[in-house]
Amino acid sequence: MTAAARQRICFVVSSPLTVRAFLARHIAVLSRQFEVSVAVNANPETLAAEAPQAQFFNVPIVRTISPLRDALAAIHLLFFFRRQGFAVVHSITPKAGLLSMVAAWLARVPVRLHTFTGQVWVTRKGPMRALLRGMDRVIARIATGVLVDSRSQREFLIANQVATAAKATVLGGGSICGVDERFRPDAAARDRVRAALGLPRDAVLFLYLGRVSRDKGVIDLAKAFAALAKRQASAYLLVVGPDEEGLMKRVEELLAGCRDRFRRVDFTNRPEEYMAAADVFCLPSYREGFGQVAIEASATELPVIASRIYGVTDAVVDGETGLFHAPGDVDALTERMQTLIGHPEMRRSLGSAGRVRVLREFSAERVTRALLQYYSDLLL
Repeated sequence: MTAAARQRICFVVSSPLTVRAFLARHIAVLSRQFEVSVAVNANPETLAAEAPQAQFFNVPIVRTISPLRDALAAIHLLFFFRRQGFAVVHSITPKAGLLSMVAAWLARVPVRLHTFTGQVWVTRKGPMRALLRGMDRVIARIATGVLVDSRSQREFLIANQVATAAKATVLGGGSICGVDERFRPDAAARDRVRAALGLPRDAVLFLYLGRVSRDKGVIDLAKAFAALAKRQASAYLLVVGPDEEGLMKRVEELLAGCRDRFRRVDFTNRPEEYMAAADVFCLPSYREGFGQVAIEASATELPVIASRIYGVTDAVVDGETGLFHAPGDVDALTERMQTLIGHPEMRRSLGSAGRVRVLREFSAERVTRALLQYYSDLLL
């Protein structure tokens, strides 16, 4: 197919972080066969280096619900899609999904795709839960195809009448982007980071990396570690990620009795180095579409302690690559941490099996290849 005849596809996201974390590799491969554009709420020039193969456009999509601004963004997208004549509009994240699917439908874009990476409404109650679930149902109904980043999430969406089995597809073993070669054991990074954190040689470092929010179970982790620290002098905790809900003050209060063994890093663009420095990864989340960070930790040969919820059950195999606990069960979380701090051979076994599984089932190459095949089946 000549360059002039290439089909045009457009990804729509609300945050430039989505481009950096999930799309850069996909764009590089897809651009060999398709003309790729990205509509995002960011200055296009700031993202050009992240994915030079794509053309970037600014769209005014905000994460929070704002009826007037959302309506204006949808109108903006409608005229944008009509001018550009895309063969495919592909949205990621809920707000971008709702606005772009409606606009693409009105603009008569022939192929409308949305990727579900988790459901915000799972932990909500009352009218807000109904509203957010209704938004997801609208997205799935208007889309011509739905991609889901885990098999258990697909089953959840079908059971909750959000998406139909005929529309919903999981690429490969799951994950939106797979795990790339950055995530691996790295002795040099381990020594460097642990020295920078001021950790003693015998420290067993438990790591949480991600958004600091209640839905991620960070408060539960702080309570569990506070209990563990009373029993285990070698236990240390590192929390890496932006404090989206102002929770760090509460975390610090809970850890007042062991503050000398708590470390905190805000945003990082080198998550693999902190994983290389850790001994155990913790993901006590209440909702996850897949648990991408869990397979990144496994690729680094970390055992994973995680809550048994849909999405994460695809990323972690209980007793093989990690240990599960019930979401919100602080005592069980503490017990799992106690088990792994006391059994270094188990840590090594779970971590080694986790890396083997990730390389076999969740490599970035495999996921991108599956996405390319999906697009090729639709368009070529």
